[in-house]
Amino acid sequence: MVDRKDIGSWLSGPDTSGISKYPGERLGLPESGPGSIARAGRRIAAIMIDWGVALLISNFAFGGDPWATLAIFAVEQTLLIGTLGYSIGHRAMGIHVVKAGGGPAGPLAALVRSLLLCLVIPAVIFDPDHRGLHDKAMDTLLVRR
Repeated sequence: MVDRKDIGSWLSGPDTSGISKYPGERLGLPESGPGSIARAGRRIAAIMIDWGVALLISNFAFGGDPWATLAIFAVEQTLLIGTLGYSIGHRAMGIHVVKAGGGPAGPLAALVRSLLLCLVIPAVIFDPDHRGLHDKAMDTLLVRR
């Protein structure tokens, strides 16, 4: 015979005790303010700014060749993130890239991250902490300044 105790566990819903309340909580980051995970709106605006800069340079220097635009975008991302920790779009949106431990991303992380970002798919697949596959591959975070 089935009684209420047997079906009570699934009627109450899944166990949510291991789910974080906000992006970055599992990583020890604050919920908001400096050092918190950059949300989607800032990320999208930053990449649109960076792509726009690459497109402008490509239009003037290469007649708008799409491959030139992609190459300029990748070089911009690699050089600026590898040296400064942020691209033009990141700076405009008040975000920057850091290693998970809090240090600078560095040139290698910037290069691999940029190449994966150019493939698009790694950027649109992300975890509950809003880290795309390109960030997870190099253990980087995009945080607010």
